[in-house]
Amino acid sequence: MLQMRNIYVLLFSLYWAQGLPVGFMTHALPVILRAQGVSLAHIGGFGLLMLPWSIKVFWAPWIDRIGHHKHGHYRSWILPLQGMSIAILILLSFMPIQALDQPLYLMALFVALLSMNMVGATQDVATDGLAVSLLKSEQQHWGNMFQVVGSRLGFIIGGGAILWALDWLDWQSTFLALAVLVFFNSLPILFYKEPVRQVTTPSTQQAFHWQSVRDYLTYFVGQSHMWWWLMVLLSFKIADGLAGPLLKPLMVDLGLSYSQIGIYVTMLGALAALLGAGLAGYLLKYIGRFQALWLFSVLKVFSLGAYAWLAWQYQNQVLVHPWLIYTINAVEDMLASMLLVVMLTLVMQYSRKRMAGTDFTFQVSVMATVNGGLYIVSGIIADQLGYALYLSMICVVALLSIIPMLIWHKESQKNIA
Repeated sequence: MLQMRNIYVLLFSLYWAQGLPVGFMTHALPVILRAQGVSLAHIGGFGLLMLPWSIKVFWAPWIDRIGHHKHGHYRSWILPLQGMSIAILILLSFMPIQALDQPLYLMALFVALLSMNMVGATQDVATDGLAVSLLKSEQQHWGNMFQVVGSRLGFIIGGGAILWALDWLDWQSTFLALAVLVFFNSLPILFYKEPVRQVTTPSTQQAFHWQSVRDYLTYFVGQSHMWWWLMVLLSFKIADGLAGPLLKPLMVDLGLSYSQIGIYVTMLGALAALLGAGLAGYLLKYIGRFQALWLFSVLKVFSLGAYAWLAWQYQNQVLVHPWLIYTINAVEDMLASMLLVVMLTLVMQYSRKRMAGTDFTFQVSVMATVNGGLYIVSGIIADQLGYALYLSMICVVALLSIIPMLIWHKESQKNIA
């Protein structure tokens, strides 16, 4: 029991550390840009910063194969990557933020943030591989609960607290504080002794062949239920990708300040997500994974519908009380977190032990690629259609995305029979 508790703490700390910079880029950066008058199309373009999270599957196999036997296979990846994240945060703290209107400094910021995402995405592969290798089937939902809780807490600090702090702290102090937090979250993995596993050395690696890729993909397309599971992965993040560039800018246009968005939208929303993650972990003890996936997906459609209602109020210039905005956001974040716990549990279920990091990363990368690709183009469409019509269309898309889940479940039942 004590050993499992230490593993949960370890995973929590790693995902928290990864969530800090991602929280800034996904929650704080769009608000800062919109407040400076940047268009939805350009805000969507910043989705390119998240590209490494979509393509990490290409180097995931090397992380599964290559590792230091003495220091722990995945641990030997995680520790230096954590150090690199701290170094980049320290460098960012010296960025002259007031000079971002100059192309040179703007490009430097983009490169630094892209580098941080490259480091974070690579570490995520190693952390996911470590989680899959350590957790048994009956522990997976709890492990994924701690993953979501840790990452959401990172979003609270990296997204909400930064916006709040920027009202009373300078840029340098804020990012140095982030670097210190990442350092303290590195301590559990620093003192953890990873169980020994067989490591394939580079000298025994087989040369790359496209046939190897086709053979690998056979696992996901070779059987009907796995084909439809792939369709679930492809459709799961469509609505989120389309809505992503709109929600935080909508808050700005509704008249909320940095502090209001930082505390009552991002931080309160992340706390609601923490509650949702814990609730999902508890409910999965009593209801099936498919039932939870279907139920939470339907509820998520209603939460997006509430956002569409907010957009219509904005378009019609109807004043909305801030606490109603906060509540809608918190409910949506809670449902998204519950849905993510279930989805990651299923992703882990379909990850083979011998290819833990690769399988997990491939499935997550499919979702991230859809999410990121749509994020980039969604802002352009929103600039043309406006918040209200576009969010209403996204609700319809979210409802249609449930269909592949139903077919996958039906095919899975046939496969079991």
